[in-house]
Amino acid sequence: MSGGAAPPVERVDKQLLRTAFILVLGTFMATLDATIVSVGIEGLAQEFDASVAEIQWVSTAYLLAVVAAVPASGWLADRFGGRRTWLVAVGVFLLGSVLCASAWSVTSLILFRVVQGLGGGLLPATGQALLARVAGPGRTGRVISVVAVVPLLSPVLGPLAGGSILAVAPWPWLFLVNLPIGAVAVLLARRHVPDVPPATRRTAFDLRGALLLSPGLAVLVFGLTEVAHGRTLPAAAGVSAGLAMLAGFTVHGLRTRRTPLVDPRLFARPPFGAAAVALLVLGASVFGTMFLLPLYFQTGRGMSAWGAGLLLAPQGIGAAAGSVLVNRTIDRVAPRTLVVTGIGLILLGTVPFTQLGHEPPDIAIAAALAVRGVGMAMVGAPVMNIVYSRIEPELLPRASGALNLLNTVGGSVGTAALAVVLQNRLSARGPDVSGAFGDTFWWVLGFCLFAAVGATRLPRTGPRPSGKPAESPVKPAG
Repeated sequence: MSGGAAPPVERVDKQLLRTAFILVLGTFMATLDATIVSVGIEGLAQEFDASVAEIQWVSTAYLLAVVAAVPASGWLADRFGGRRTWLVAVGVFLLGSVLCASAWSVTSLILFRVVQGLGGGLLPATGQALLARVAGPGRTGRVISVVAVVPLLSPVLGPLAGGSILAVAPWPWLFLVNLPIGAVAVLLARRHVPDVPPATRRTAFDLRGALLLSPGLAVLVFGLTEVAHGRTLPAAAGVSAGLAMLAGFTVHGLRTRRTPLVDPRLFARPPFGAAAVALLVLGASVFGTMFLLPLYFQTGRGMSAWGAGLLLAPQGIGAAAGSVLVNRTIDRVAPRTLVVTGIGLILLGTVPFTQLGHEPPDIAIAAALAVRGVGMAMVGAPVMNIVYSRIEPELLPRASGALNLLNTVGGSVGTAALAVVLQNRLSARGPDVSGAFGDTFWWVLGFCLFAAVGATRLPRTGPRPSGKPAESPVKPAG
């Protein structure tokens, strides 16, 4: 068996678990806020007397800001230190939340959602990199298996939380609910999260790369969103400009002698390339499904937002169960085995949704979602574990930023692409709404098959024993 034995398993102590819990609060806020507002869109449109085309930017602006912020997370953590960057990101996110709750027009709300998204985009990447640095290779797998379940739960919990809040409170509380969570996270982080010093070798900020990558991704997602709304000219301009800017960034990243914002050469280093494909397509499948199903439940079956959220709950239960399973096996089972098995379960759980035209019963949908949840938990954590355990500690912030970027881009681009497919199938199917949704899920199935091909390129064995914790001291909190 090639690749060497896995590093010795180290005990996950209370301090590390406490650190993981604190850092996951930031990820929870950021990922939950991407979906919690979705159930309040109709009410916000009435509150601000806005059209559907205008109010959808409340969600789109947040998503674009997240996509734009993620690439800078690695440089910021290198320059200012992981804990400091994470704390500032929480502060920006909370500031954006207060501003959103104080919005007086749809334009101001969209602008403030951008502020909120800039902070939210930094939280998952900086939190994961900081946690991996503190844990070291021998403990990263089991800790990440717990943390990685949060982005899988958030799309399920978001509509439920949003519906519950709106049932008892006005719309500003969709944003104000973040304040107590964020305040607790900041207080606990200052006291208990160790301080990882900035990188010893300072690098200049890649301004040219930033001007190409972040706007390029945002413009591409904007173009795909315009395709979904049938606006041909801005869609073609957005997609073309976005792809051109991303191509320009790739050329720049390969030619520059400085450290690029996201190094394209990382993707040529095994197992990073295969991991990137798996996370990119997983993001498209997870967030694409969480876009399609609530819409189907409410338009195809006439369910309320609360009822739709409740029917989605089995996926969260499955993800939690899968997280427990991964936590117990991640140090003993080859990452590729876990990932391929997980993708297989996602495929199995997706098949029933291709038959929505035949109106499957709720129990079949709930069972399929539970199977998908288990499978999703078996993909994200092992993929990140094998990358974090094999890469040099000083590259962790940038590697984490790249992986989170791909997962975010997969989710946003995948959702926009599926919206285009759904619109096309609705036009072709006419009154057969359920059949149109079933047709669209064949594309989700295709995403999963593509991810399975990428997963076969992951290593057969566990993390290499050469991985060592960072040599730079991790200062205790306080």
